Amino acid sequence: MKYVWLIFFLLYCSGCAFINLPSVFPSISQLKEYTLEGEGKNKILMVDISGTISAKDQRNALGIVKEINPVARIREVLEKARQDKKIKAILLKINSPGGTVTASDIIYHELKTFKKETGIPIIVTMMDLATSGGYYIALAGDKIMAHPTTTTGNIGVLMMKFSVRGLMDKLGVEEVTIKSADKKDILSIFAELTPENQAILQNIIDTLYLRFIDTIAESRPDISREEIKKIADGRIYSAQQALKLKLIDGIGYIEDSIELAKKEAGLTQAKIITYQRPSQYKNNIYAQSSSGSPTSSFPILENLSPQFWYLWHP
Repeated sequence: MKYVWLIFFLLYCSGCAFINLPSVFPSISQLKEYTLEGEGKNKILMVDISGTISAKDQRNALGIVKEINPVARIREVLEKARQDKKIKAILLKINSPGGTVTASDIIYHELKTFKKETGIPIIVTMMDLATSGGYYIALAGDKIMAHPTTTTGNIGVLMMKFSVRGLMDKLGVEEVTIKSADKKDILSIFAELTPENQAILQNIIDTLYLRFIDTIAESRPDISREEIKKIADGRIYSAQQALKLKLIDGIGYIEDSIELAKKEAGLTQAKIITYQRPSQYKNNIYAQSSSGSPTSSFPILENLSPQFWYLWHP
């Protein structure tokens, strides 16, 4: 009943002007297969991860979901891929600054599980950005390729806490919180970040950072743990630097990644396909999926609730 009044209003106005109701109340259709290029009976599935990685759905101005979040979409794509025995490899195209810790970790887990259950190789191709959570997800691949101008790295965790105590003092406004325990409002914008509280948060940050380190150590065995800790200081790397540090396996264009995927799958030819909803159809390997969360210069500011991030936030 929430939108009944709006429906009646739009129907009433439709006698005076054309209104596209589907654009106001979009429906999420099922994924369909599209061929991007190539030929043959065997297939390589291109999976696109673009923009900020989160478990937050995209919604229109009315708050109606117009596209499910990247975590749910990747699960949906992989479930569909499991049903097609002609799919012989996954080409994971990443163009992302990263995102929340949990969303990044879930997608990594889903990819690793898919690879373990199907035996299908995953080749990663990095575009402009594959930093922090974007790199974390890339670690699920059997081989990681970067574009010659890719920026990657930024290995680490961050969390931002905003404080309005100074402003409220100037305005003469006092905030009163009734709480059950001293640490209950540790991340409130009204609470003071004491050294003790900061130490509590730092402990969580350190734990999540260690998980990132462990994931790199597992996925990139040619890098010693000591070396990983040296390079995982939050700095970004060029493709050339990342190759030298053994964070990636090669540098090339997307067609080079396609050829690598064919090689890993033991194929001489294959169709490059993608799963998209009809309204999001893309007609070539460089077209960006519209189903990822849009990249923002300040993604953390889009959601002020406390979260831990594997994210490049310059």
